[in-house]
Amino acid sequence: MKLGIRLSPRTVSKYLSRRPPARPRGDLRWSTFLRLHAQGIIACDFLVVVTATFRLLYVFVVIEHRSRRLIHCNVTAHPSAAWTLQQLREAVEFEERYEYLLHDRDSIFAKHLDESIGRLGVKVLKSPPRSPMANAIRERVIGTIRRECLDWLIPLSASHLRSILKSWIPHYNTGRPHMALGAGVPDPPLTNLYPTNPNSGHRRGESNAVRANPILGGLHHEYFLAPACA
Repeated sequence: MKLGIRLSPRTVSKYLSRRPPARPRGDLRWSTFLRLHAQGIIACDFLVVVTATFRLLYVFVVIEHRSRRLIHCNVTAHPSAAWTLQQLREAVEFEERYEYLLHDRDSIFAKHLDESIGRLGVKVLKSPPRSPMANAIRERVIGTIRRECLDWLIPLSASHLRSILKSWIPHYNTGRPHMALGAGVPDPPLTNLYPTNPNSGHRRGESNAVRANPILGGLHHEYFLAPACA
């Protein structure tokens, strides 16, 4: 047509492909699915810790995908499906924001466990066999717990290990920068602990304002202006 040559539709259809038009695929890549539904996905797994008396303890952790926040952690010497189900119930707590639970194919995640979690409104997703990268966020947090906490001390008992993790998890959630969050933290502190006095004569948000520092994980005074004298 650009050359000014007219062709009949019959001539054009003669050279068109005989194959039917391609249809878009209905499935998604695993990484794409995790990225699109990260807000409603939680992942869980166990890690093994050896005490000073060479006793094996199992730490169960649950983490949110989008915020990277550790929402539950507990210790036991004898893990079972019933104990794991109770931990997941405490982690989910009938909250509607969780849509998917991601775990591996360990035998401890029994069929009745997945069915009980499904009755809470959470769909269970199982990672492919021998594919740790399919649940990379869970693997990452387990490595972080070892490198930054458990590699620096040897627990004496289950209660000792539980108290150690209980004191370390607030640091992980509120004080430790996360690269995936842009050097932020899963639970940032309040950005304005001292509201501005409307009669002080200063602009709103400047007087006595405290801003969270995502790099240091703490609070610092950005402005420190004394209120106007009466």
